[in-house]
Amino acid sequence: MTAEHFEVLVEEPSMEAFLRALLPRLLPGRVTFDIYPHQGKEDLLGRLPARLKAYAGWLPEAWCIVVVVDRDDDDCKTLKNRIEKAAADVGLGTRSTAGPRNWRLVNRIAVEELEAWYFGDWEAVRKAYPRVSRTIPNRESYRNPDAIRGGTWEAFANVLRRAGYFTGGLRKLEVARALGNSLDPFHNRSRSFQVFREALLEVVESA
Repeated sequence: MTAEHFEVLVEEPSMEAFLRALLPRLLPGRVTFDIYPHQGKEDLLGRLPARLKAYAGWLPEAWCIVVVVDRDDDDCKTLKNRIEKAAADVGLGTRSTAGPRNWRLVNRIAVEELEAWYFGDWEAVRKAYPRVSRTIPNRESYRNPDAIRGGTWEAFANVLRRAGYFTGGLRKLEVARALGNSLDPFHNRSRSFQVFREALLEVVESA
């Protein structure tokens, strides 16, 4: 199967803003997408069974569904299984059940939050916010973007604040748009971002 369109379900507006800027630079020009934000993870997960049931009744053959959530403090396996079950209950094949290139739904988890994907491309961060230190990725606590302790959002906000940005509090939508436009989708050290990217590209390679 070759995907021509993605229906992307995300938990909040900052992920929507980020992906609206990023996806046109990741996907082939003929591939379209719509993004639907929710009022947090539990809102998305709570609405998911009914939404997937509706999709199962009309989803065109060349359309795929992408569910993106933050891990936060949840167990990845438990979170993934909850989404997989919602898809299985309505007969939508997932990447786990149908395999690469044949899935209708894939769930991808930002570990632990969207900001881990920012840490994964520090040159993009410096392009948007040039006063931040270039040595951040070399420091032990930031070396693995998916293993930053104490909250990725808090860590990212602290780094920018120390550089003189957003001293009154991080404006997440503004940052999401800026980094969605500057992040290189093909060079990111975050493994959770790489897995997200690879899932989309494997079903559009011949689009």
